[in-house]
Amino acid sequence: MQSPEAGTAVNPTQIHLALATFADEVVGTLARLLAYVGALALFAILGLAGLGQLPDLRDDEPAAKPGWTIADRSHPAFALSRLDPSEKTASYTIFRHPEGGRRDVMRWAGDADKLVAELEIYREGGESDVTQPATSGLAARMGLDAATALEQAGLIDTKFGPVALYRPSGTADGPAACLGYLKRNEEPALQISGFSCQGDTMPARRAAIACTLNRLTQLASGNEPKLAEMFAHAELKRRSCEPQGSADWLLGAANAQLRGTL
Repeated sequence: MQSPEAGTAVNPTQIHLALATFADEVVGTLARLLAYVGALALFAILGLAGLGQLPDLRDDEPAAKPGWTIADRSHPAFALSRLDPSEKTASYTIFRHPEGGRRDVMRWAGDADKLVAELEIYREGGESDVTQPATSGLAARMGLDAATALEQAGLIDTKFGPVALYRPSGTADGPAACLGYLKRNEEPALQISGFSCQGDTMPARRAAIACTLNRLTQLASGNEPKLAEMFAHAELKRRSCEPQGSADWLLGAANAQLRGTL
């Protein structure tokens, strides 16, 4: 007969199996723990990397929208009729905007290539900002500080109708007092602007600007019939001018009614 101790004796095989099972559980637990720690480390690395980029992201300014660029392949759409075959040709530059705007800019230089006059025909596109004053940027184009205030200097009569004149606030009439000008048209959306430093007196400068605008003609309208119609109507009101002659014709009764504060 076996003793009770013999019936409860642990079989060596059972011990081996128990140890193997325990070892497997320990290895599995360690593997899961390592995987968990590794995942935490990976997230920590990614988090630190992301935080390291935050200062750069905060410092970055919004990407600038495409602006005005020179359109070398575009053809001039406007010109000035010449008074003298020997007259010096102006520079002609065309700017285009991705949102549809186009600027045709003619410039004239005097002695030492100093800019003395500019004429810009701006056909507005989606980039036009109606919240900005119409004269925004005109002072800078005149060679003045962009913050220079401009005051109204009366009107002149042209084939496009009355055109507003501007000069730096507080500027006395004299050889250095250049005049800016601006004419807006709603339909079609068009703005004619520029400046002139030609002439030694206010009447002479007024005459130079009026003569420039009266000589402005359209070469091609493209797919803009309203623009062609506008220039055709304006041509019916065209007046001849003599920049080298007297400017008194601008100061007649009709123009006298236009002068003054706008």
